[in-house]
Amino acid sequence: MTDENAALHGHDRYLLAQVREAFGRVAYSQKTNEKQADLCFTKHRWQQGVLIALTAISSGTFLVAVVGPFANTTVTGLVTSTVAVLVTWVTLGAKTFRFHEEAEAHRDIASRLWDVRESYVSLIADLMSREIEGALARARRDELQEATREVYSSAPRTTPRAYRRAKKGLKGNEELTFSSRELDLLLPEALRLDEGGV
Repeated sequence: MTDENAALHGHDRYLLAQVREAFGRVAYSQKTNEKQADLCFTKHRWQQGVLIALTAISSGTFLVAVVGPFANTTVTGLVTSTVAVLVTWVTLGAKTFRFHEEAEAHRDIASRLWDVRESYVSLIADLMSREIEGALARARRDELQEATREVYSSAPRTTPRAYRRAKKGLKGNEELTFSSRELDLLLPEALRLDEGGV
């Protein structure tokens, strides 16, 4: 029986199972907040693009107003008014829907959860290698649960769309894992495990 299997069969197996479950929840939350930040930033870029385009068009309507005496005044007035209303609408929307600020808030939460996630990985490694056991391991688990609660207390809500993207990223694209070969490619040759090199 390997040391890892012994750790799983010992009295700390329930603690290890609980810590692994908590790790999974934090990993999903961290990835979901990353995806939510991406979604918000995309909305922000679209919002800014539309505002720039409409502002440019509205200055073009000034030229139409200047040329107005040579064109139909009713059409010129309607076009100018419509563009002005659209610019006002998008400007008010940008003040109401602060996608950039929301994206930054989700990035901050994802960053804080990344630290908790990595601490859970370290605790799992320590439990499986029996570097930590008993009361000390439970104290560390409790610290991580408190750190997680603290991050969640200030976290903005995420959407089902962000969760679906996180699920696809974690399960389908394996965004959180590396094969041994992939890790070797990232490390200097002296630190690689693959004896044959890459």
